Amino acid sequence: MQCPKCGTKDTRVIDSRVSSSGLAIRRRRSCQNCGYRFSTTEEIVTEDLYVIKNDGRREPFDRNKVAAGVRRATEKRPVDGEQIEMLIADVLADLEVEFDSEIPARAIGERIMTRLKGIDQIAYVRFASVYKQFRDIDELAKEIDGLQKQS
Repeated sequence: MQCPKCGTKDTRVIDSRVSSSGLAIRRRRSCQNCGYRFSTTEEIVTEDLYVIKNDGRREPFDRNKVAAGVRRATEKRPVDGEQIEMLIADVLADLEVEFDSEIPARAIGERIMTRLKGIDQIAYVRFASVYKQFRDIDELAKEIDGLQKQS
């Protein structure tokens, strides 16, 4: 693995952790050249996954779109990049078990919201406000009230 800071390929693994689904591994690495520490995520890559959009269209699954949505929801929140990567890996692993090669967009959004709710409630509300397309402040208030009752 190449060091993102100095570019050398002389790095070593100092810690490994398996995700809750057991299908992804987070590795903490250290560069032997400059001492920089960084993390990588190793997961099974499934080819030819398609998302079935709410209007019935099919499009290739794009992990980067999912990651961008989760990152926007967690921006300026105490959620680190490793948590985001593991969340996405766990969601994808769950979906691949339940669905074959076609995954409904609804299922992706719901699983992400479920995981975010356990990580950071503000990030959950941000993601839910886009995913559920709240029409007004009353719908948002109902969602927040539901969160407070669960706490």
